[in-house]
Amino acid sequence: MTDLPSKIHIKEEGPREGFQIESADIRTADKIALIDALSQTGLKHIQIVSFVNPKRVPGMADAAEVVAGIMPVPGVQYAGLWLNQQGFLRALDTGRLYMAGKLTLYASQAFLMRNQNRTPEQQLAAQPDLIRLYQANGVSTSTGFVTAAFGCNFEGDVNPSYVVQLVGEMRCIAAEQGETLKVIGLGDTMAWATPEKIKKVVGAVRDANPDLAISLHLHDTRGMGLANAYAGLQMGVTHFDAAVAGLGGCPFAKHAGAAGNVCTEDLVLMCEEMGIDTGVDLEALIECATLAETIVKHPLPGKAKSGGSLAALRRARTAASA
Repeated sequence: MTDLPSKIHIKEEGPREGFQIESADIRTADKIALIDALSQTGLKHIQIVSFVNPKRVPGMADAAEVVAGIMPVPGVQYAGLWLNQQGFLRALDTGRLYMAGKLTLYASQAFLMRNQNRTPEQQLAAQPDLIRLYQANGVSTSTGFVTAAFGCNFEGDVNPSYVVQLVGEMRCIAAEQGETLKVIGLGDTMAWATPEKIKKVVGAVRDANPDLAISLHLHDTRGMGLANAYAGLQMGVTHFDAAVAGLGGCPFAKHAGAAGNVCTEDLVLMCEEMGIDTGVDLEALIECATLAETIVKHPLPGKAKSGGSLAALRRARTAASA
């Protein structure tokens, strides 16, 4: 355990994570409206779409139209997700996205097969070609990501040593192609993480790779999302993925309950109360969360959008007593 960080970086993934699992009937214009609203909150990185097979993920069939329709704000990086070379080229063709190469390995063989229809050997073998594709298009590779790093609905618990092994394999692949990984993302794809698991896995990866920054991608399916984020903060993690209003989830994870990501405004509220700078306007973000709930037409799990900002309540109390 280390001192809490003074500042963190949040990558907002609600538009991508959320709309990939929601009904495909959501209007393109509504997706764009949420992205444009999020752009005004102080968030500096927003993942807005994924370039995947629309037959498998109908909610992303309009990805190119969404990218074309947003009103970019200077200083904000708009990113897309891809799982293969075809997806990368589709993202590149938009000409409007922040492009950064990423390697991805899976700590669950079963989930890899469901998600990409590949074996671990095939996934590993595909990474060098992916780097060469990035390089041919002027894109560097600085991030590695381990999916299902804390456990799997199909295979159970994951040994932290296996996660460390996968990180080592990605670093070797990158180095062989002349690239250097700087950030390792750990995905709690199926919400098996607990605060203790966060500390064990993050600790193991950090001990083996003290020169790398660690990022956490947390899901709140079992109500552990914010507790796991706090455990990450205790371990010195400064990069977090989150989703406005708690949108999101993987359509191939076979969850029995809600599958949302850790909620952005709840994470910001917790950090704000702890004196940790996020650079985000919480009141503006809460308005975005309300908009997201209106768009999807059903309740979303985020709490701060209902309870409100404590700072705002303090201001109101001070004004009332003046």
